[in-house]
Amino acid sequence: MSVSTLATVPSVCAPLPVLGRDVTVPLVTGGEVTYAALDYAASAPALQRVWDDVAAYAPYYGSVHRGAGYLSQLSTDLFENARRTVAEFLDCRDGDQVVFTRSTTDSLNLLAAALPAGCQVFVFETEHHAALLPWRDARVTVLDAPRSPRQAVETLERALAARDPHGPALVCVTGASNVTGELWPVRELAAAAHAHGARIVLDAAQLAPHHPVSVKDLDVDWVAFSGHKLYAPFGSGVLAGRADWLREAEPYLAGGGASRKVARRTDGGVDVEWHDSAARHEAGSPNVIGAYAVASACKALTEAGFDTLVAREQYMVAKVREGLADVPQVRFLSLFGDDAPRVGVLSFVVEGWNSSHFAAALSAEYGIGVRDGLFCAHPLVRTLLGSDPQTQGECGAPEAAPGEKSLNAIRVSFGAGTPDEHVERFVRAVKELVTDGARWNYRTEDGRCVPDTSA
Repeated sequence: MSVSTLATVPSVCAPLPVLGRDVTVPLVTGGEVTYAALDYAASAPALQRVWDDVAAYAPYYGSVHRGAGYLSQLSTDLFENARRTVAEFLDCRDGDQVVFTRSTTDSLNLLAAALPAGCQVFVFETEHHAALLPWRDARVTVLDAPRSPRQAVETLERALAARDPHGPALVCVTGASNVTGELWPVRELAAAAHAHGARIVLDAAQLAPHHPVSVKDLDVDWVAFSGHKLYAPFGSGVLAGRADWLREAEPYLAGGGASRKVARRTDGGVDVEWHDSAARHEAGSPNVIGAYAVASACKALTEAGFDTLVAREQYMVAKVREGLADVPQVRFLSLFGDDAPRVGVLSFVVEGWNSSHFAAALSAEYGIGVRDGLFCAHPLVRTLLGSDPQTQGECGAPEAAPGEKSLNAIRVSFGAGTPDEHVERFVRAVKELVTDGARWNYRTEDGRCVPDTSA
């Protein structure tokens, strides 16, 4: 279905209930408005279903794997059932492990710590820093940003063909860009990796909340994602996939839970027998609430039906793109082209505007929350903006005053809980700001553009 066709179709389903949908925020110009949360790519609001499930369990919270009491046994069952729910959500293979972590960043750092000696890592410059930076003890090849899915596969194939064929290798790739929202050819990249004797890990932080992710169908070796982007903001993440490298690695953290048996030696030291299950990398008291919340979100999205969720999200993407098509000052950022399939993430720049200034005006004057900056994907954003790769930048806004040129972009993102009105308000606000300018004065404070309330 084309973008133009989608925009004429009525919304295909109601948004899923999320917390904060009725929160009002003050406007600098006076009055209040219902907050439009359009920063899902950073953290999605909690699904009401997730919050209700956690609230129902909270009185029964107990220690996990360590207690004989009823609440401990209940919590242990709940924790391990959450692991099975996530495995089903990801369509894992028999024998795959599901390890609960703190986030996607934590998951990929765990995998980096488990790499076999001499492992070569291949990663595109387009990755989020969580996927670009953890491989500090490996030989890393950073690949140039491709300009089409086909070029991505060809670039990877050339790099892998030139590698040392005798050692282990790992490819790390995103499923959907946190900057452009574009879907990557994961299945084809996995086939290329395996054809050259490499393994592949999928950063599904932006993919899993929007599309079904099947480990079997995509034929990836591992998947990593975060609960806080999956409508479960309780500090939990997941690394799921093949057990062998994880089983053979030293525990990510050393401590209780990771150890099966500890005995004193006559020389005063200790001998340790580590678990070879997921517990090997889950030392300490686990985040039971976080794991349960992730499992609850997995169930809620599955029951809602990804076909319906995807269709509604594409409808909203089309509303934004078509609504701003007649505003030449707005330029959307893209690697693969404007018509490339994408999730509900769009980044853009506005001619004549500092990105921080524009985002601040959307918030202060319209009650719309978006993100501005380099989105912890500095090389990609600089490539898309055509800026000097040596230019310094931060994940947030730079030290640039309103009206000054910035090297940053603006990102709008939405998902299963976004009402139509929020998208419509955003389109209207962008048009009004471009046409009429801001209605308030702004200044730079601690590197961010904020309303000037000194007058």
